[in-house]
Amino acid sequence: MSTTTTRSRGTPAAADADSKALLDVTRCAADLALAKGASEAAAGAYRARHVEVAWRDGKLEKVTEATTRGLGLDLYVDGRYSSVSTSDLRADALERFVEDAIALARTLAPDPNRRLPDPALYQGQSTIDLDLEDGTYGALDASARRRAAEAIEAAARGVPGAGAILSVTSSVSDSLGESVLIQTNGFEGTRRSTDFWIGAEVTVKDPDGRRPEEYASSGARHREDVEAPEIVGRRAGERAIARIGSTKGESAVMTMAVDARASGRLVGALFGPLAAASIQQRRSFLEGKLGAEVGSPLLDLRDDPLVPRGLGSRRYDGEGIAARPFPVFEKGALRSYYVDTYYGRKLGIAPTTARASNLAWRLGDRSQPELLAAIGEGILVTGFLGGNSNGTTGDFSLGVRGFRIRGGRLAEPIGEMNVSGNHLDLWKRLAAVGNDPYRYSAMRTPTLVFEGVQIAGT
Repeated sequence: MSTTTTRSRGTPAAADADSKALLDVTRCAADLALAKGASEAAAGAYRARHVEVAWRDGKLEKVTEATTRGLGLDLYVDGRYSSVSTSDLRADALERFVEDAIALARTLAPDPNRRLPDPALYQGQSTIDLDLEDGTYGALDASARRRAAEAIEAAARGVPGAGAILSVTSSVSDSLGESVLIQTNGFEGTRRSTDFWIGAEVTVKDPDGRRPEEYASSGARHREDVEAPEIVGRRAGERAIARIGSTKGESAVMTMAVDARASGRLVGALFGPLAAASIQQRRSFLEGKLGAEVGSPLLDLRDDPLVPRGLGSRRYDGEGIAARPFPVFEKGALRSYYVDTYYGRKLGIAPTTARASNLAWRLGDRSQPELLAAIGEGILVTGFLGGNSNGTTGDFSLGVRGFRIRGGRLAEPIGEMNVSGNHLDLWKRLAAVGNDPYRYSAMRTPTLVFEGVQIAGT
């Protein structure tokens, strides 16, 4: 049996007891499934604790603390497949749950492609210490969370021009999660992780009566990697005040830079159609493009699940497949789809993994200010508002806000504008990649620069 554990060093004994209980109930569910008539089964259980403090305009607005748990069961019965879940993990309830689930599975149509992964895919798992759990998690108390929330608001209200601020909402949250996955053909894995996040939303008053909003946030697996509350609050305040006086710019074909924080919207629209389900169901504009050039040579990135402390890091995926880095785009050419075992069988393609982990970009050597100086005239997009992207055709139309670039510097704020086109054209216009990957997303997108983009305004 392939067995793996991903956790921190120095985990307290009480946590070890909880982990054992979660492992025991998962093993019990898998054993029950076989005993009640399933030929194969995959059991996955989880427990998560989440705490959040919301602070608004000098007052405590909300405090929530919740611990949730549950179990999911994939059943393979007489060539049929069923996926069910429950939050009642008591022994007697679990037995009834499994019996009913297997009876339900027997009523479904057979599907010969539904079965557990080849056990060979479980092998070769990395032994790297991903360091996903902060051992000091239990030391964080209510007073510390509240002080951080207050400090965020104070910093936002302390920036120049703060007289225009109407409201500040700050938040501080943290979570501890644990999961167990057992596949009855030879896989058993457990993992624990922590997350810490702080953020602020600031609303300001524009002289014309509008109320622009902006935000800033910071998060990490370990508390020490989160920015100071004062930095996040100040950034949120500055961003909101910079929106005052926003105008609708003129329509033009121009160079478009997309801020690292915002470029994840474009990358997400590009990656969605890479899913094997979309390929098999012919709902992807990237169908049949494997090996083809779909972007400029600067579109160069890989999927890397083995980044220590990474927000998307893992040693194995949701099917127990050993996690490995692999290229997604190389110098503009599409190299891989995201393929799970089910759709891989249908397509005749070897599985990679069903979902993205961390994206590792081939970065440029220039900062955003240096990129703007080279652009001279254009637009910096700092946010996308509404709109849509069609995964089947590649057509997109998105509302944008940001700033005009004049003389290589940021000029007046702009909004209520629109960018439209097709992804197969847009990514071939990628002209520069920044050196500034956004740390607070597993996509880790840098500033991206596209030439000759149609921007609609006045």
